[in-house]
Amino acid sequence: MKRLSSPVSIHSYRPALVKPSARSPFGRQPILLGVCILLLAFACTGQREKPTISLPAGMIGWITESMTDLMVNDITNPPLAARFYAYAALAGYEVVSQEDTLFQSMAKVLNDYPDIPAQNDLPNQHTQVSAALAMIEVASAMQPSGSELLKLKQSFLDSCSALGIEKSALSDSEAYAKRIAQHILAYAKSDRYAEISNYPRYTPSEVPGSWYPTPPGYFAPVEPYFNTIRPFSLVKADQFKPIPPVSFSENPHSDFFRLMRQVYEVDLTTEARTIAAFWDCNPFALEETGHLMVGLKQISPGGHWIGITDIACRQAGVGFNKAMEITAVVSVGLMDGFLSCWDEKYRSNRIRPETAIRKYLDPTYTPLLQTPPFPEYLSGHSTISTTSAEILTHFFGDGFAYTDTVEEKYHLGRRDFNSFYEAANEASISRLYGGIHYIDAIEVGQEQGKKVGEWIIAQMTENGIANPLSK
Repeated sequence: MKRLSSPVSIHSYRPALVKPSARSPFGRQPILLGVCILLLAFACTGQREKPTISLPAGMIGWITESMTDLMVNDITNPPLAARFYAYAALAGYEVVSQEDTLFQSMAKVLNDYPDIPAQNDLPNQHTQVSAALAMIEVASAMQPSGSELLKLKQSFLDSCSALGIEKSALSDSEAYAKRIAQHILAYAKSDRYAEISNYPRYTPSEVPGSWYPTPPGYFAPVEPYFNTIRPFSLVKADQFKPIPPVSFSENPHSDFFRLMRQVYEVDLTTEARTIAAFWDCNPFALEETGHLMVGLKQISPGGHWIGITDIACRQAGVGFNKAMEITAVVSVGLMDGFLSCWDEKYRSNRIRPETAIRKYLDPTYTPLLQTPPFPEYLSGHSTISTTSAEILTHFFGDGFAYTDTVEEKYHLGRRDFNSFYEAANEASISRLYGGIHYIDAIEVGQEQGKKVGEWIIAQMTENGIANPLSK
């Protein structure tokens, strides 16, 4: 794997408890100040029509960031977080696709996606307000602490009213959003996630080379039945079944021992340590402080890439409707990427480096990053980072340079990247630096992620969705 680096500011790593802010969405960042432009349309006669207010693309990022804040506090696991983002984004995109002829419905693309009727009896509704509210409605219903989002909803409505959007428009928009949300929530309910609680509790295998819970939390495995959920775009979870991992062996001269030693002997330079911390994204981390065990709340891998999507949309000056489409496609990629990865994790069920190194090389070994509670192969971050990079590169092009500020609120500074793939490569190699993955899980994970991303883009573009910005 090619090792990539970029300028970095080093900060102490102590993520703080983050709560969603009830501040006005239009004051979220300087870029949002004053961006709600009054667009005056003229009829053929030259007579001026009623002006409409266009919401900024950053409004979508404000909602997804609020969702992320709740996921951090709820300790939402990575695959489940992707599920939340996906359904919320699909609700917003459904509104856009119904009201803007430039955007097509997902009904022809996603598995079992409902044919949602047009809402023609709400003539005063504001499409972008409806889309934002639909996202909030779905997220508030699906996330454990989703009721907190309803407070943000009122802040959003108050801001819209202050901008001059009439009460009738807000009322119709809210009714529109609730109808769309009902359809999307029913679609979510049918994906079989709720059935997982009926499956038998997963028991770690005693077979040598198999995954086993790791310290300090010794958590139970995360989402062992996630592959039973309905995919969005994939035909089935194992559509791109990867090659098997390097076989486990206790022979010191085996390929497995070579992989294990590579993790153990990795050169942890200051840059490597910073990269590992920046892309850690482990919601389950614990820290021992004296006799206490303290939980460190962190963003999930999917949350990091949703944040990058927002940065790219705002930097490129993308309009609200296009940003809604991009966010929806990235979210679908995250969900199917995790689904594809998790399908392999519990099939190969491979031992983590921490467990193997302690048993066969050094009983005192502790990885730089805390080992997450699920099997090793494939690397989830490598998979979904590559899927996201493939999708974002499709939209924005190769060589899209940006500054990743997603982790600043978690005291991890910012990093500059020359492309989405440069970021994805760095996220992938961070797992080796962190001591939580072998190199084959990283490299094959990247291959898996690329296949998923290419498949999703192919399905979307074939049906008139996800045209690049250059078109």
